[in-house]
Amino acid sequence: MQSLFIQYVYLILIILALVMIANKLRLAYPIVLVLGGLALSFTTVFSHVTIDPEIVFLIFLPPLLYEAAWQTSWKQFWKWRRVITSFAFPIVIITSCVIAFVSSAFIPGFTLALGFLLGGIISPPDAVSATTIMRGVKAPKSLVSIIEGESLLNDASSLIVFRFALAAVITGQFHIQEAAASFFLVIIMGTLIGLLVGAIFYGIHRWLPTTPSIEIVLTLVTPYCMYYAAEHFHFSGVLAVVSGGLLLSSKRQHMLNYQSRIQAVNVWTSLVFVLNGLIFLLIGLQLPSITRQLGDISVGTAIWYGLAISLLLIFTRFLCTFGAALFTRFMSHFITVADANPGWKAPLIAGWAGMRGVVSLAAALSIPLVITEGQPFPYRNLILFITFVVILVTLVLQGLTLPWLIRKVKPEDKYTMIPEHEQELIIQKKIAKYSLRFLEEKYHGDQFKNEQVSNLYTRLKLDFDFLNRDAGEVVNTNGNTLKDYQITYLELLEHQRKLLNEMNRRAEFDEQLIRKYLSLIDLEEFKFRETHTSVSLTR
Repeated sequence: MQSLFIQYVYLILIILALVMIANKLRLAYPIVLVLGGLALSFTTVFSHVTIDPEIVFLIFLPPLLYEAAWQTSWKQFWKWRRVITSFAFPIVIITSCVIAFVSSAFIPGFTLALGFLLGGIISPPDAVSATTIMRGVKAPKSLVSIIEGESLLNDASSLIVFRFALAAVITGQFHIQEAAASFFLVIIMGTLIGLLVGAIFYGIHRWLPTTPSIEIVLTLVTPYCMYYAAEHFHFSGVLAVVSGGLLLSSKRQHMLNYQSRIQAVNVWTSLVFVLNGLIFLLIGLQLPSITRQLGDISVGTAIWYGLAISLLLIFTRFLCTFGAALFTRFMSHFITVADANPGWKAPLIAGWAGMRGVVSLAAALSIPLVITEGQPFPYRNLILFITFVVILVTLVLQGLTLPWLIRKVKPEDKYTMIPEHEQELIIQKKIAKYSLRFLEEKYHGDQFKNEQVSNLYTRLKLDFDFLNRDAGEVVNTNGNTLKDYQITYLELLEHQRKLLNEMNRRAEFDEQLIRKYLSLIDLEEFKFRETHTSVSLTR
């Protein structure tokens, strides 16, 4: 146990180094981590490290899904709900069917049930890779929102297909009517359980005497409770986490105080970074063990199967994304849609953004070794190998070329009416204006009687006047006044830090209090940099 723990510490250090390399090369870190894991798999130190599928499903998956739901904009999710739903369910079903029929036709001895099993495994794209790349090249936010929303739901639909196909392989029976009824039951009940558990935790946050530390721990426990509650009754744990996460995300301002919100962001950002890093690195480390388990099938033949299915998968996704765009255009004549004319650029990029990842490998690894009476599960090792090839091909091929495609196509975000930096300036102006009006209406005499209120009013008035100045007013003969002000204020904050650090060397001052004020200065610098960057861009 001790040596295993130390190994994982080394893996985390390797992850940090690889992510720094990825940042230096301006590549999406999942690609570098998978390739790094692949290189490490040929060393004797890490070649025996494997992924336990139970750990992935029960430890890694719930927090990753919950964080994705927490970060998703409900407003954008609802706006693009039809496109997201068409990506999450019909595309997964169509992809599974295509993979099932084609694989059973050209892989000798491969049954239709095994084909659906493989289709359910490799049908869901991994949004972490896609959105990381798309944000890096500043892809349209509407497209990023659609890919994020798809990732929340396609994992659930693909795992449901996987569950039914697995049952068909084990029992040798498949009843389409039973499967269809169970499919909708699993979806609906999983969603309801997630909402119920989410409502319970909302009540705990809202009405019990919690502290920021307790609230953060509660957010860490919440996704596991949602997932386990749904899986206990054999419903979709993935949809439970997604639905409950979206509910609590929309209520964050009511259930968490300012301290909890600030601290939770830092905790969750670090946690998800480590979990994603471990998963992608471990994907690369699986190659030797998967190759050794191929048995009678040669590596060359298995690679051919993997490459053929990868190309089929990419082609099918293109057909589905363009088909969804055409269907949306057709339906716009009968119902109101978010975009009546999607064009060809967004479907092209969405089709190429179908990299596979952690869910696919975890599902493949969870296939049982034996069926009944000790009989080996048919073609388990080949399915594992094909899944690995699909992940590797899509991550490397599509991941490395997606930035080039986005820059070449140059999609326009026609759904954002106001540029982002202008939106920021408008928000800042409205906040300053509303604050001044509030003080004038409620404390109309106090700003002259109370020195502190007067100082507050003066500061807000200065901010408001500054935000309303024209670009020509901020430039004088001696240089840019705005830039000089920014430099001076940041230097002031740095000198405040030096003063606090000097005071910390003296025995009469409590270090915890010093750290508190250092944190406040950090928050002030963050606020100042964010505010004045948007103002500079506007001018």
